[in-house]
Amino acid sequence: MRVFAALTTPESLEQWLAPDGMTARVERFDARAGGETRMVLTYDDASDAPGKSDAAHDVVETTIVEFEPGVRIVQAITFETDDDAFAGVMRMTWEVLADGAHSQVLFRAEDVPSGISAEDHIEGLTASLRNLAALVER
Repeated sequence: MRVFAALTTPESLEQWLAPDGMTARVERFDARAGGETRMVLTYDDASDAPGKSDAAHDVVETTIVEFEPGVRIVQAITFETDDDAFAGVMRMTWEVLADGAHSQVLFRAEDVPSGISAEDHIEGLTASLRNLAALVER
């Protein structure tokens, strides 16, 4: 349950979700089916990777499509952007498989905007998962 709590608690999300080189601020988080969330990701150095929403930020609006406490959260995610390469709705599924003292986190990203390369997305999600592991293993 501790791992799932890290997926659904604003304070925890701020600690682990942002990939290396970014920080996260959760402005709104309603952890239930139909709930909406808003997160602002800020680049540490925007000159190297301009943001999707403005030069230094990625603003993410999310609707929780499915919510199964302790097990699964499915999100419909949109970036606030004027750039068509980042438009559309991305679907993220996070699932926690608990086996005694150990948990495995599975995720799936669907309909990723064309402006996010597969390599960048994998790199970012891998960094986020490392951060999540470090948080829950403390």
